[in-house]
Amino acid sequence: MTSANRTVKLTVNGKQYQSSVEVRKTLADFLRDELDLTGTHLGCEHGVCGACTILFNGDAVRSCLMLAVQADGADLTTVEGLAHGEDLNPLQQAFQENHALQCGFCTPGMLMTAYAFLQDTPNPTEEQVKEGISGNICRCTGYAPIIQAILQTSKGPALVLPTKDEG
Repeated sequence: MTSANRTVKLTVNGKQYQSSVEVRKTLADFLRDELDLTGTHLGCEHGVCGACTILFNGDAVRSCLMLAVQADGADLTTVEGLAHGEDLNPLQQAFQENHALQCGFCTPGMLMTAYAFLQDTPNPTEEQVKEGISGNICRCTGYAPIIQAILQTSKGPALVLPTKDEG
């Protein structure tokens, strides 16, 4: 028995795509399998861990909980879309400087959650940062360096995603 396919058109990291996709394929699997954007990690596949977090029209979402067909017409940003060419995004740089990653499994989702959080709360308190990332699980860092990296980033210039020409 074969599943139905549907054509989706979407923009990912500034690049437009059109693809025929199985209607039951998750957005996370589509990004990883069809577009080879493997920075979107699959952890729990139940929306609990946050490893698959991406930006969907600017909002942080769990891509394991969405179907690819739901992204038709959407503008998506994955962790691969944060850097400006070879230059790390200030948030990525702060994660590196503060040793806010160890095994790296949660890092892409944590970065995307933190990016969206800083768009909504550009000058957060430590308590706000804790609340803002509370939906993402990290088993290695103890969260302190992640919180420090986010606070450091909030004190710098506004975060901007690269344009299509820069990426």
